[in-house]
Amino acid sequence: MKHQKNQDLNDRRNGAAAARKALLDNYRTARETGAAALAEKLAEREAIAAARDERRAERDRVKAEERDRERLAEEARLAEIAAAARQETEAREAAEKERIARVVGDEASRKAERDRRYAARKARQK
Repeated sequence: MKHQKNQDLNDRRNGAAAARKALLDNYRTARETGAAALAEKLAEREAIAAARDERRAERDRVKAEERDRERLAEEARLAEIAAAARQETEAREAAEKERIARVVGDEASRKAERDRRYAARKARQK
């Protein structure tokens, strides 16, 4: 009987060793396939990150172009406003100069008329 008991113990030991060996083999194969799968996942993540960076760069480029267009449009608008203001100022100055010239001309004609009347009066007095 003792011999059977030892045999059962040996069977259990052998069974446990075989189970440990099977677990170790399974672990090794899973690690190898896992490493390949992990490398594949990492490559996929890198591809996704690269695509994300490309999209971000494209968005930034589009935004920069839009800012440049807006800046140029604003500069053009300000240039138009400045040109209109310059034109208005020049027109106002020209009108002012014309008014001054008319006033000076009217004053000169009034003075000439006054001098003519004065000369006529002096001529009548003699």
